[in-house]
Amino acid sequence: MKLLLFFTLALLWLEVQNGVCQQVKRKKEAGENRIRPGRKRVKVRYPKVKEKEAGSKGQSILTQVLDKGRFLRLGESLSLNSGKTMELRCKGTNIGWAYPSYLDTFNDNRLSIKQHERYSQLILTSPSAADTGEYSCWVVLCDGEECTKDGESISATYIYFTDKDELFVPSAIHFEIIYLRPDKPATVPCRVTNPKIKVSLHREVPAEEIAVDGTQISYNPMKGFIIQNPSPEHKGAYYCKANSTTKTTSQISTKYQLLYVEVPSGPPFSTIEASSNVVSGGDIFNVTCTVLGEPEMNVSFSWRYPGQGQRPVSIHDSWRLINRGVGHTTRISQSVMIVDDVETIDYGKYICTTKNKHGETLVATTVKSHE
Repeated sequence: MKLLLFFTLALLWLEVQNGVCQQVKRKKEAGENRIRPGRKRVKVRYPKVKEKEAGSKGQSILTQVLDKGRFLRLGESLSLNSGKTMELRCKGTNIGWAYPSYLDTFNDNRLSIKQHERYSQLILTSPSAADTGEYSCWVVLCDGEECTKDGESISATYIYFTDKDELFVPSAIHFEIIYLRPDKPATVPCRVTNPKIKVSLHREVPAEEIAVDGTQISYNPMKGFIIQNPSPEHKGAYYCKANSTTKTTSQISTKYQLLYVEVPSGPPFSTIEASSNVVSGGDIFNVTCTVLGEPEMNVSFSWRYPGQGQRPVSIHDSWRLINRGVGHTTRISQSVMIVDDVETIDYGKYICTTKNKHGETLVATTVKSHE
């Protein structure tokens, strides 16, 4: 009995030892398989995302260069102090620019434009209140020798060059004519150098301040006073008055003469008339082609007539402004053909073609022999 108990205890002791050894072994194996973190840093790679190209829709490509290599992406408008050099950049390898037109008119050497490899640079030194206006740039697309403006890449900013002594943007014209047309809004262009300046519109005779309701008449500091639906009652002499936020003295703008135009926009309204439609050999006669149109609308004339290329004729073109009724102003343009010492070849149809930017009109009359 004692011997059986001894063997049982011996077997139990062996089982316990085997269990402890296996547990130690498992811990060792786990330790051997554990990967110890190293000190070397591994750069994580992420999928590459394609960047948006410059000039994509909705993204401005126009920036202002600030000090210390900083840049400002420009929005609708920007106010700068006069006298400090301005540098603009437009991103692209082939860029076109637009700026206040008088800088080209007077060949101003304060303005310089240079195309670099990845951007175009515009620099304006010593800017003044007169430089206030819209500055814009765009990508130029070329196919061989033909180049066009990329309409989707245009970026524009209206820049005010503030000057406490110049509240209105200076103009070389001291008396300006504004034509009022019944079919489109009219603008009295008294622009200011600071969008915070308060401006009012005044008529000279009778002396009164014009009410600005924001609907029929409104004010935009980038454009001036806008008359939405011009009528004869708006004609007359006007001026604008500006009041500074820092000075008590107001300033007066250029004078504006508003004239109402009777003839709306469109192709030329033409008539033709001969001094006599029946003539005899040796006589002299003339044919007059007349156009009534907008005061600022240029008209060109061309003729076809029986003796063309074989008979000498005299042609004289002219135009002038005329008043037709109260407050109605119209431009009358004429071309007069004179035929001297009539011959048989001169009898026939005389055709006048008139053309403006809206289209062309053809009119004709016939000259016959007196028999």
